[in-house]
Amino acid sequence: MKKVIFLLLFLGLGYFAWKNYWGIWKANAPAKESIADLIQTALQTPKPGENKTDFPLKIPDGYSISIFAKDLENPRDLILDPSGVVIVSIPNQGRVVALFNGEVEEVVAGLNKPHGLAFSGNKLYVAETNQVSVYDYDTRIYKAINKKKIIDLPFGGRHITRSLLIKEGKIYVSIGSSCDTCVESDKRRGAIWFANLDGSDFKPYARGLRNSVFMTLSPATNEIWATEMGRDFLGDDIPPDEVNIIREGKFYGWPFCWGDGSPDRDENKNGTKFDCAGSVNPQIKLQAHSAPLGLAFLDNDLLVSYHGSWNRSIPTGYKVVRFRNGVQEDFISGFTRGSEVLGRPVDILLKGSDIYISDDKAGVVYLLKAI
Repeated sequence: MKKVIFLLLFLGLGYFAWKNYWGIWKANAPAKESIADLIQTALQTPKPGENKTDFPLKIPDGYSISIFAKDLENPRDLILDPSGVVIVSIPNQGRVVALFNGEVEEVVAGLNKPHGLAFSGNKLYVAETNQVSVYDYDTRIYKAINKKKIIDLPFGGRHITRSLLIKEGKIYVSIGSSCDTCVESDKRRGAIWFANLDGSDFKPYARGLRNSVFMTLSPATNEIWATEMGRDFLGDDIPPDEVNIIREGKFYGWPFCWGDGSPDRDENKNGTKFDCAGSVNPQIKLQAHSAPLGLAFLDNDLLVSYHGSWNRSIPTGYKVVRFRNGVQEDFISGFTRGSEVLGRPVDILLKGSDIYISDDKAGVVYLLKAI
């Protein structure tokens, strides 16, 4: 009898691990092929008029794509400096770098998992996992100097990225939760906070956001839009990931509710219960476990990068999508080849008609150009 119980337990644990954790290996295993090499080879090989059938990425008509920078390990947040140079954070290396068509210039190093970046004039703001600091930025030599810490942040936990946005003389900081689903003892977590540009008057702006890794401003309304990753371990198709319009004083559901006010199965956390009628519904609901990250507005359309699932038996995501009149369509796909993950798109940056996309698995920044 004990052997039967042990076998059933073993099979049950094996099924749970396959259902919920198999994707971690697929998402993070080293790719057998370099997507940067595949793209560069495909661009060099065809002659005019030849069909590039081996090109790894499917891109929209009217665009070309190339590798703007490579060998970056895990590039994440993209931003333009005051002179229009592309700047990117590299958390695993603890540094921020400037990119010049394949050339890399170090802006600042020795940081603690730097992620979010923002400029206000010649002041560069950097969000490390434990703090926000401001630097004097020299556009002649692309260096950040005279570091001054302005905000302390909670560090560690499940979600360690901290993201920044500056709007109308305020700096907004997105702080992910320490867990999948819990009632946080540190109320700074699972929320977006804001402060004056010198770090003073740091206070909550919006709560109930499990992990809103990237934010952007709508060019039409100047409102903050943010991606949001839903919780894990509720199956392949719930809860939906989200795009939200972030408004001051609003609560977006986590950890008590998801989607259009559906109560979480563990909503009675630590004896705390929440009426889901009081939570804000998503502006856009996305396929569960797509892992939405960077977002940007292209004309009147919204681009969102899907980093790709790990907590799903059948992987999803691994692409950049476009919402045209509210309808989703693939914008860039092909980051997977069979069961292998070649790349995982992260942030999206527009510079005129050029579109830059970071990929923290392939260690590259792509450049999509209108032709």
